[in-house]
Amino acid sequence: MIRTAIVLLASISFASAIVRAADAPAASRPNIILILSDDVGLGDIHCYGGPFKTPHIDALAAGGTRFEYCYATPLCGPSRCQLLTGRYPFRTGLNSNQSRNAVDPSREIMIPTVLKKAGYATASVGKWGQICLGPGEWGFDEYLVYPGSGRFWRKQTTFYTVNGEQKDLPARTYLPGIMHRFVADFIARHKDRPFFVYYSLSHLHGPIVRTPDSKPGASPEQLYTDNVEYMDKLVGMLIEELDRQRLREKTLVLFTGDNGTARFGVKQATVDGKPISGQKASMLEGGSRVPLVVNWPGATPAGKVNRDLTDFSDFFATFAELAGAKLPEGVTLDSHSFAPQIRGERGSPRDWVYVELNGRSYVRDARFKLTGGGELFDLAEAPFKEIPVAADATDEAPAAARKKLQAVLEKHPAAPGRANVPAPTR
Repeated sequence: MIRTAIVLLASISFASAIVRAADAPAASRPNIILILSDDVGLGDIHCYGGPFKTPHIDALAAGGTRFEYCYATPLCGPSRCQLLTGRYPFRTGLNSNQSRNAVDPSREIMIPTVLKKAGYATASVGKWGQICLGPGEWGFDEYLVYPGSGRFWRKQTTFYTVNGEQKDLPARTYLPGIMHRFVADFIARHKDRPFFVYYSLSHLHGPIVRTPDSKPGASPEQLYTDNVEYMDKLVGMLIEELDRQRLREKTLVLFTGDNGTARFGVKQATVDGKPISGQKASMLEGGSRVPLVVNWPGATPAGKVNRDLTDFSDFFATFAELAGAKLPEGVTLDSHSFAPQIRGERGSPRDWVYVELNGRSYVRDARFKLTGGGELFDLAEAPFKEIPVAADATDEAPAAARKKLQAVLEKHPAAPGRANVPAPTR
């Protein structure tokens, strides 16, 4: 059964769950750290079948739950906006990297605003530029941002910004190290109250340059491997810091990617030695299907693999439920909480996920995918192959899927592709 009504009325659907969470003692509400890696798809992470060494992320999966079917928008700007607002691109208008100015705090509410009302301290660290204004205007208490994407060394950017103050990036200083120290300091200063950290890592966005651990003369392929491994190293440093602060059992850590692997790594980032269908910016599995690992010691089952459908709008309702925060009134949310699944409960899984990018769209269920252009695909061999199904196919399963998924698309009309949108008037 299609649960369109559940998704469109999320603010009602999760009300009882939010009330229950609000009545719980404050100590039961976890700190939340969302690690959002840049251009990291399934094949970049070893526990998803990738060829690289990612022992720290793998350890999070071994001690927590690995979600197999998490879907992002295929490009960073709309992906991040969907995550932070809990709303699909056709609702916000931010449906491409060229439409960053389509949103405004007077019209949209982001996760930090909701969590702050529940007593959380909030911080944004890392990439931000694909959404207009800055993290402070969108409700974050503290933030560190840098210009552009994939900026690591002074020759790429001479400065970064902390809470509105421009800072000089010294020569021979690796910016991800500064980002880590900012996160560690924020955690130390707020360890006696619940906190939320939106940790937007620089890796693996291009250009792919050396890391502090790279050897001189490394090939482009080796540099890509170095960047995957350094990303994993940063995750390990964060977990070590939580242990040092004795906050590990109080903290939910989530690791995901903002979209699929980019062209720099698509040849290397195979799954079980096989290339997957598509890459970043494509409307194929490799564009949107991303790793999602959740780990909360004592709450998340260890070593579990979850095969429920999840998409980036779902973080909003999930974090609100875990924090005991009220969802905003008068806002149509697409967000569907997976907080029960984080705890190892069945919850109420989605029947479908919706993906949209700059005028194109598709909806998929557990087996089939229907595009906004009317093309139906069998995903039985995904993420490696997406098998076209003839429009006149009469087999019962694809015919039923086409009817069901078309009904979803009719209620989720993709916004037209658009060029640059003027900046909002403040």
